[in-house]
Amino acid sequence: MPAFGPATARLLIVGLAPGLRGANRTGRPFTGDYAGDLLYATLLHFGFAHGHYDARPDDGLTLKDARIVNAVRCVPPQNKPTPEEIRTCRRFLTPVFSEMPHLKAVVTLGKIAHDSTLAALGAKASHLKFGHGASGDIGGLKVFASYHCSRYNTNTGVLTPAMFHAVFQAARAFLAT
Repeated sequence: MPAFGPATARLLIVGLAPGLRGANRTGRPFTGDYAGDLLYATLLHFGFAHGHYDARPDDGLTLKDARIVNAVRCVPPQNKPTPEEIRTCRRFLTPVFSEMPHLKAVVTLGKIAHDSTLAALGAKASHLKFGHGASGDIGGLKVFASYHCSRYNTNTGVLTPAMFHAVFQAARAFLAT
């Protein structure tokens, strides 16, 4: 699954992996699965997207100053990638950072995306421990961590829309400085 959004963006959102019924079927990250409903509504709310999200790749939605990529390139069995799959796919994630000349901030969605992002940036996981709302500077970038916007996390209350919005509000405020 290739990255979605302009390479000139200042914000990169790193997800876990393409969803079987979402991105893998539609060809656009987070499109057609539940996580996309919350993610794209949030991006629209904070001005990182414009148009209308209708869970179809031809819905006219475009990203503005944001780009989305996954830490794992293929749909993992049972949506749980192995450490080997995560390491193998990092060769696709790492170049994304150098392809984005204006990149200033990264939002990681979930611990796997967070740890893989840190590794791709040459930092140890201990440099910025994962926790919802955690943020720190790594390799000249501001990294913001969020729980993944999966149906499981939102249905169980691990992640609320307000919590998710807070992370993107922090990223928006950082980019405004």
